[in-house]
Amino acid sequence: MIAINDIVAASHFCVARHVRPGDTVVDATAGNGHDTLFLAKLTGPGGRVHAFDIQKKALANTRALLEKNGLEQRVSLHLDSHKNMPVHVSGPVRAIMFNLGYLPGGDQELVTVPDDTVAALSGSLGVLAKGGIISVATYSGHQGGSQEEEAVAAWCNGLSPREYTVMKLRVLNKENNPPMLWLIKG
Repeated sequence: MIAINDIVAASHFCVARHVRPGDTVVDATAGNGHDTLFLAKLTGPGGRVHAFDIQKKALANTRALLEKNGLEQRVSLHLDSHKNMPVHVSGPVRAIMFNLGYLPGGDQELVTVPDDTVAALSGSLGVLAKGGIISVATYSGHQGGSQEEEAVAAWCNGLSPREYTVMKLRVLNKENNPPMLWLIKG
């Protein structure tokens, strides 16, 4: 059952339907490691997860969570921007997850930015497997968040409908800038 009031749960629900054991997947914004852990469980012992973040603290948090769950061997952690994903990852990748904004519990001034996010999304298309999925959670309530959401919208609107299907999901009757989930299927 999909939790329609929780963007992260909705993202997990959709991504889980595209990933199989042994697949290669990407967490483009590792943060505290929750999506990385989710992906490591999905891909199983034969799979590979690549997790990116520009903050050492985020990767340390992710590593600790993976170690606590005994899954660190399934994940390659990259201290690098998600825009450099194609340097570290070659296709085919079944799923790529973005959870934009700032590191929960971290410095709210250090956020993902539209230009880097659009570059990362464009790079994602080059490694995405046929039938693969990209999920993007955007948060418009923080400094620069609405501009980033607009940039993601413009990028999605520019995708060929012959090659990609794009869907967006937002709780409409929630106050205080509810997050939006974008799903792109290749």
